[in-house]
Amino acid sequence: KLDHMLKHSPAVPPAARRALGLSIQPLRIFLNPELRVLDSSTVLSQEACESVSGFSAAVPRFRSVEVSGLNEKGQEVTWQASGWPARILQHEMDHLDGVLYLDRMDSRTFVNINWQEHNE
Repeated sequence: KLDHMLKHSPAVPPAARRALGLSIQPLRIFLNPELRVLDSSTVLSQEACESVSGFSAAVPRFRSVEVSGLNEKGQEVTWQASGWPARILQHEMDHLDGVLYLDRMDSRTFVNINWQEHNE
């Protein structure tokens, strides 16, 4: 499942991870996060989410962003991210604003990723 692959990228073979631009990231905590766009050009790529389980769609996201806030010790922290981590940051920041990928998707690309299970 695409949503499983996106959430658990270690399950994806390394060659496929590289081809998709996926990277494993350490846990980072941001309290009261703020997002700033560093590169306003966008990349259209498939996303999925457990909030809308079983579906996927192409979503445009900025190439590079910066998130800042406080860590678990109350210290100011900043992270600049590009590619896959930047996409995840934008996806998660959207959740904090009550926005789902459905609100940003190219509706022509919306697919049921479990269609084979339903047709068996």
